[in-house]
Amino acid sequence: MDPCLKTYEKDFKRRYELLQKQLFQLEETEGGFDRFTRSYKTFGVQRQPDDSLFFTEWAPAAEALFLTGDFNEWNKFSHPYTKKEFGKWELVLPPKHDGTPAVDHKTKLKVVVHTKKGDRLYRISPWAKYVTREEKAVVYDWVHWDPPQPYTPIHPRPKKPTSLRIYEAHVGIASSEANVASYANFTINVLPRIKELGYNCIQLMAIMEHAYYASFGYQVTSYFAASSRFGTPEELKQLIDAAHSMGIVVLLDVVHSHASKNTEDGLNCFDGSDSCFFHSPPRGEHSLWGSRLFNYGSWEVLRFLLSNLRWWMEEYCFDGFRFDGVTSMLYHHHGIGSGFSGDYSEYFGLQVDEDSLVYLMLANHILHTLYPDCITVAEDVSGMPALCRGVEEGGLGFDYRLAMAIPDKWIQILKELKDEDWDIGDIIHTLTNRRYGEKCIAYAESHDQALVGDKSLAFWLMDKEMYTNMSSQIPMTAIIDRGMQLHKMIRLLTHGLGGEGYLNFIGNEFGHPEWLDFPREGNNQSYHYARRQFNLLDTDQLRYYQLYAFDRDMNRAEEEYGWLAAPPAFVSAKHEEDKVIVFDRGHVVFIFNFHPSKSFQDYRVAVEAPGKYPFRCSCRCCYAIAEKY
Repeated sequence: MDPCLKTYEKDFKRRYELLQKQLFQLEETEGGFDRFTRSYKTFGVQRQPDDSLFFTEWAPAAEALFLTGDFNEWNKFSHPYTKKEFGKWELVLPPKHDGTPAVDHKTKLKVVVHTKKGDRLYRISPWAKYVTREEKAVVYDWVHWDPPQPYTPIHPRPKKPTSLRIYEAHVGIASSEANVASYANFTINVLPRIKELGYNCIQLMAIMEHAYYASFGYQVTSYFAASSRFGTPEELKQLIDAAHSMGIVVLLDVVHSHASKNTEDGLNCFDGSDSCFFHSPPRGEHSLWGSRLFNYGSWEVLRFLLSNLRWWMEEYCFDGFRFDGVTSMLYHHHGIGSGFSGDYSEYFGLQVDEDSLVYLMLANHILHTLYPDCITVAEDVSGMPALCRGVEEGGLGFDYRLAMAIPDKWIQILKELKDEDWDIGDIIHTLTNRRYGEKCIAYAESHDQALVGDKSLAFWLMDKEMYTNMSSQIPMTAIIDRGMQLHKMIRLLTHGLGGEGYLNFIGNEFGHPEWLDFPREGNNQSYHYARRQFNLLDTDQLRYYQLYAFDRDMNRAEEEYGWLAAPPAFVSAKHEEDKVIVFDRGHVVFIFNFHPSKSFQDYRVAVEAPGKYPFRCSCRCCYAIAEKY
């Protein structure tokens, strides 16, 4: 498919051989990857059939481990772990006299780590399933979660969609109220909107527990714990089950590229050393993110991360993952200071971290073997060849990659160019410049553009007039008129031409009028901008509803015609003077007129086959979709 890669044939073979070596070792030492990735059933705390509790931790640098908590009135020495091989520690707690488990549901625990230097550390188990923080407290607490009646899913997983239309969402901001919204709120109030809009996939952000809310979930502290600030684990399970009942698949935004530096409620220095789950500094620290970097060459780190993926698939019934920070994982330089010109030499050689690359291959191989309908998406800005090809071809095995250049291009155009100076050829190049045979998720904007310090498309287009001139009861101003048309056109053009999947960030479908800013010291801990104002849609007297209706109809049209699942588009016209774009995809003809002042009559366009074509138009000829009879 790509003769230019022939030069790097040895690199592909070596990567594949390293993967095969890992699979062989898993078979020899662990009984296969199926058993290995179920380690969440042996590590942490496990209730046995006789209601005794079995505790296992990996702390290779520790001198001694003890368990303390509410169950023993916080005695620091009464319950020691026993040291085992390979840095593992075990403890068995027999049931109480009445036959119930020694640790009650929703009571607190701590691991007490004694280091070789003589220090005593209080830690949360890396395998903790639930952690909470008391009001005004700084550190999270490990809370034993063993409900008497755990939630049991009712609905089966939907089949993998052929056309992926993703609604990227954050549970905590999914309300117009200035507070932290809940799983229950999302289930009751947001899921029906997503269904009505025509999205068939939800990408949930910030689910893995993170102590710092303003990190947007990207500084994870507890990898097996669903964030308690939104509710209980059972309520998250109910949310996913409800989505499945609507035919919507749910992806988890998984952060295996780095971890929070927190020690008391994170993985950092768990056993008192500066390594354990991570490389020792400086390799084990990310200079820009201020976080720790995993040692993907460690057997126990592989156990932890691969079991983590399996846990979210099995326990919560997620349908796949969006892997965050893949570029940082793939290269020793983590993408810092690298422009990635596209020269193939940038993707091979000593700058590539083959430990993490093989981990990603292994993760994708295991997920797609165990769950054939599993969806994996890579956030990679580098353009690594074969990222979205099967591991049997020497690829990394992802289903999709994010087309990250597209939103950057739209923001650049809106910031720097007048309408009459738009370079139609440059726009088409950005939307179609992707590797053949590797699927992309196209998007005009995501959470990155909504964050404070940037602006959403709607805000770049209409700015302060969104506060005063969005009422349909007053005449439309020129700025609102232009902004609404371009908002629709940009999204449809991206949807039709930019990839094999489409993504929208929560609220942007209706042109949410404000940026996103989480409570922090810099804004006096305000929740005012940490919300999505769905109340703006409760009346059709505001023009926000018109944008919402367009987004809905756009997705429904794709559901009908299936252009995302069709081969790449054939662009038949990109006229710089007329600012006209015409392309065919999936037996559909798209016609766009981006000229700021000219309309055209009897405009000749090429089509694949002669015949009559029905014409769809949205206000002021901003778009047309036609299907041949």
